[in-house]
Amino acid sequence: MEESVVADFVGRVHTPEIGSDEPVTGRVLLSQRRLVLATDDGKTTVPLSGVFDVVVGTVPGDLQSFFSDSVTLAYERRGERRTVLVEGEPEDMDRFTRLLFKALLRDVTVTVRHPAKVGGRVTDASDHTASVTLSSGAIGFVDCPDPFEVDLSAVIDYERTGRTLAGTRRPALVFRHVVDGRTVTSIATVPNDRTLNVLGRYIKLEYDDAMEDLESFDPTEEQLEILVSIYSAGGEANIADVVTGDVTQTSMVLDTLREAELVVDGESGAALTRKGQMIVTSYLESVNA
Repeated sequence: MEESVVADFVGRVHTPEIGSDEPVTGRVLLSQRRLVLATDDGKTTVPLSGVFDVVVGTVPGDLQSFFSDSVTLAYERRGERRTVLVEGEPEDMDRFTRLLFKALLRDVTVTVRHPAKVGGRVTDASDHTASVTLSSGAIGFVDCPDPFEVDLSAVIDYERTGRTLAGTRRPALVFRHVVDGRTVTSIATVPNDRTLNVLGRYIKLEYDDAMEDLESFDPTEEQLEILVSIYSAGGEANIADVVTGDVTQTSMVLDTLREAELVVDGESGAALTRKGQMIVTSYLESVNA
């Protein structure tokens, strides 16, 4: 089968072959099998089969002053671990990132259990083999009895672990996402740690940005109490079910949560937004740690 280039643009790159600590201008070419970075001093070829991690937007300390919209690839070649960095215009990098993950996860088969939980309730969902498909801002699990798609902007939590699905113990990704206002937990086991790294990086692409937005918000004890109450009620609750004392005071706190875009008005009461879900999840994890 002929190998074709799916991305081709000029950006700034840094590779092990570059003597300087500073990035240089280079041509970036991506196919479904390899990444080639060509500069005036030569070229670096990264076989995609050797890539074991991809980091979007985070640059090692020594290079932070040089890169903004960037992608770091960690790969192994001839028993040696190396990294390359690529930077480009936002439009080029958005397309490059999507196509890179698509190439890395091409022909990947996973075993999924969905939904493993709805809220805190464990379901009787069966384990099914599925193929992974990527689209802009979403990941799909298809070629299974109940195909489903996860909006990356709806992911509120994820964990890399091990699970026994379909009778086999494998690396697994457990992730929670919001579907129609409810928190749904899905589990996907993968063949190896490399696939786990790459799949996890893709699923958390927008999660990291959302977490950065929340770092500036320091909820009060009353706010947390109401958020946890709504979460415990399944993500949406009538004000009567979340009153922690004075009704007027509770209404005022709910107003501050609406202003912070942590709560919206649902069909039957106050409903957690994705950000609200993420704050509660982080809080509960810290309490249970």
